Amino acid sequence: MFGDLMGMMGKLKETQQKIEETKKRLDTVLIDEQSSDGLLKVTLTANRTVKAVTVDDALLEDKEQLEDYLVLVFNKAIAKATAVNEAELAAVAQDGMPNIPGMDFLK
Repeated sequence: MFGDLMGMMGKLKETQQKIEETKKRLDTVLIDEQSSDGLLKVTLTANRTVKAVTVDDALLEDKEQLEDYLVLVFNKAIAKATAVNEAELAAVAQDGMPNIPGMDFLK
């Protein structure tokens, strides 16, 4: 029994390390998003850190339009980055889950 418990603890520790490695790797995964007309472009990491924003000069003439574009494009980029982040971390966590009787509903 204690051997099983020690094995599970080791597997959980290994999984935690893999999760941390995955989080670091997600800092290098870039998500690009742009407005439908290409006037605004943003780049985020899969950990949702802004890396770049490119604004066409045409948007600088209309503050309200620029604000609307920023909200729309950032929300789309954040949604994509979140999906990538959650999928990657879930895959690592799922792979590292110890086989605990009665907990198979998580799969």
